[in-house]
Amino acid sequence: VQLVESGGGLVQPGGSLRLSCAASGFTFSRNPMGWYRQAPGKEREWVGISHSYDYTTYADSVKGRFIISRDNAKSTVYLQMNSLRPEDTAVYYCKKFNPDFWGQGTLVTVSS
Repeated sequence: VQLVESGGGLVQPGGSLRLSCAASGFTFSRNPMGWYRQAPGKEREWVGISHSYDYTTYADSVKGRFIISRDNAKSTVYLQMNSLRPEDTAVYYCKKFNPDFWGQGTLVTVSS
């Protein structure tokens, strides 16, 4: 199993960024995929989960701003982040469930 996140970087408040998580080594289309984040000095928290191609849930802190999508043909899950705030600064991880497996993370910094 391998999960490789990409797309992180520095963005100004109010800006947008899209993260990607390329998966391999398992049947991607049958697996829920999650996005989590860990801010400096804080515990890791969930951002949202793609339960299936057309069913996604989100944490209240990102609802209405972040969108998770997936391309089963490319075995990739995306996190579109809009209206970014300084408090969104964190390392973002994707996660496979059952059994659990984490990517290495990608850093997102929201700062002017």
